[in-house]
Amino acid sequence: MTLVANARSGGTDASGAVAAALRARGAGVAVLDVGAVEAAAEDDPERLVVAGGDGSIGPAAAVAARAGVPLAVVATGTANDFARALGLPREVGAACALAADPDASTRAIELAWAGERPFVNAASCGLSVLAARRAAPLKPRLGPLAYAAGALRAGLTGRAVAATVRCDGRVVHDGPAWQVVVGATGAFGAGSGLEEADPGDGLLDVVAVGAGSRAALVRRAWGLRRGRGARQPGVAHARGARIEVAVAPGTRWNVDGEVCALGPAAFRAQAGAVEVVVG
Repeated sequence: MTLVANARSGGTDASGAVAAALRARGAGVAVLDVGAVEAAAEDDPERLVVAGGDGSIGPAAAVAARAGVPLAVVATGTANDFARALGLPREVGAACALAADPDASTRAIELAWAGERPFVNAASCGLSVLAARRAAPLKPRLGPLAYAAGALRAGLTGRAVAATVRCDGRVVHDGPAWQVVVGATGAFGAGSGLEEADPGDGLLDVVAVGAGSRAALVRRAWGLRRGRGARQPGVAHARGARIEVAVAPGTRWNVDGEVCALGPAAFRAQAGAVEVVVG
């Protein structure tokens, strides 16, 4: 197998320990840095393993999909929302045991794309971008709680974004929004998520949280924390194969925890593209 490892995830370099654990279970392992993920299929591995945070999984999943090999995930990040969403082990030893198990079962899931950028959980604009920035310096001290602290600070000081959201060509939201979330698994923010999102249905879910009072925002945030954000007043929800979000030029996006710029904010799902080792 080929191990793609992000040495910067979770604040410590776990790549050596993960590789040793896989080899101890009888696997032949070639190790690559996540920056070289495009080369991960060159040695024709039987399985691709990614060790890192949520932001490392999408690019590895895209390579696994092209190579037609299963993807195993060893969650070594801070939030590890993908592992939580799919019920994967979040303890490194157990995750390595699963990754090295030749008889483990797999589950086919969709691969989501934000333009040409692959992702597996969620892409969002609005307060989630500010929350991610506020959380980043707190991660070494607070761990996953840094996301809640970042979200609180973003809710107190952030501004709404003007957004027009289309799902398969139909306008589902047009106006200011605290946050727009496009979800595959729908998991984000170390515990929040879209309960309606199903990574096996080949479709994306989009939720637009309409701007209003900050007191109402607290209720919307609590709903997202409980996975029920799409069923609240003032929240638009739709599901489709293609999502388009028109926002001001230069608007930043949080894609699986990575803050980045997108060109045209167009999203699509590649149905059943990735076989994930689930045990």
